[in-house]
Amino acid sequence: MNIKEIVQLIEGNIVTESPSIDGEILYAFASDLMSDVLTINHPTGIVLLTGLANVQTIRTVEMAGLNLVILVRGKKATVDMISIAQENDIIIAETKYSTFRTSAILYNAGIKSIF
Repeated sequence: MNIKEIVQLIEGNIVTESPSIDGEILYAFASDLMSDVLTINHPTGIVLLTGLANVQTIRTVEMAGLNLVILVRGKKATVDMISIAQENDIIIAETKYSTFRTSAILYNAGIKSIF
């Protein structure tokens, strides 16, 4: 499923510009613990669902090699987050839905869990 389709499903919005907006996502991982995100040893095509809206989230996503993060529970990306994400071709999307609901929507659409 591509990123645009995912954002539509979760009634979200994309807050960064990126040439990889049509990229395919096959897996999802939900966590507010960035140390857990760093344990991901998986191929590309992963979305991170998190309620942690700070620069450290984007730095962690960068180190993990991910290119899509969805901020759940109505969290908003900061100006610094957006700037760093755009420098590193990372897409940030936001949704009002909870982590649980967002996960369920993606699972029902065919996105697989990493664990």
